[in-house]
Amino acid sequence: MTRTDVTAAELLGADVADLELMLLIRHFERGLLDLFAAGELSGTTHTCLGQEYIPVALRPLLREQDFVFSNHRGHGHYLARFGDPAGLLAEIMGRQGAVCAGVGGSQHILREGYLSTGIQGESLPVAAGLALHLSRTTPGGLAVAHIGDGTWGEGAVYEALNLAALWRLPLLVVVENNAIAQSTPVDAHMAGSVAGRAAAFGIDHVRITSANLGQIRDALAAPLAAARSGPAPLVVEFMTHRLGPHSKGDDTRPPAEIAAAFDWYAAADDDHFRALDRRQRERVAAITCEVLSRPRSLWPVRGCR
Repeated sequence: MTRTDVTAAELLGADVADLELMLLIRHFERGLLDLFAAGELSGTTHTCLGQEYIPVALRPLLREQDFVFSNHRGHGHYLARFGDPAGLLAEIMGRQGAVCAGVGGSQHILREGYLSTGIQGESLPVAAGLALHLSRTTPGGLAVAHIGDGTWGEGAVYEALNLAALWRLPLLVVVENNAIAQSTPVDAHMAGSVAGRAAAFGIDHVRITSANLGQIRDALAAPLAAARSGPAPLVVEFMTHRLGPHSKGDDTRPPAEIAAAFDWYAAADDDHFRALDRRQRERVAAITCEVLSRPRSLWPVRGCR
């Protein structure tokens, strides 16, 4: 996509709140990479740069009673759900005020209606069990599990889909297909397609190729309503781009492929967008300074929020 006179809001089908949330996620992720380079983070971190629009697009389609299961690339999922950058950053840095007292870190976070894990495929059986609970106690509630294309190599995915189809569970599987699993292209690790695998269990599949939030929400409104009312499982596959490496230095993609993804990313650029961008960049910088000034999280752990 080349630059045009179309504004960022028009290009993305987003209002100011949507743009601000996407930019918050973008600058939060960039800030983490800076903190890691400065030696301020323990362990590793995986950013969702380029995929920020997915949880933002889903945000108004989800309800308070829904339960979100995230993965190793889940900072955007958390921020779209809770809008709590300070709590998340404190968790990642092990500072006071952390979501889970600093013991969960970047990948393992528990909060009411939300659970993330860095173990590929682990969330699907748990999400299926939670979906069974919702079907019995909370009509219309959804268990929402975010996975990537690489997770389809895990047997637990198929066990969960089998039960979800047999028991007609309200399970929404959100596939963020960025076409590369760590450093392995999708055509080298997946035979067939996500759509074909969903069809094997008789599960409806929706493929999203747009990054326009309005178009995404329009495309998903009816399928999500059907999944809630059935209830029935649903697989939604987002064809997306990962702008950064898997973690921080393990990117084997050709430079032209990465540049093409950045061309789209840069297309959303106008005066209004730049003003919002600057505001969120400054917001994240201020939050980072404040969290850095906090003492380390204290033991014993008294539970998560």
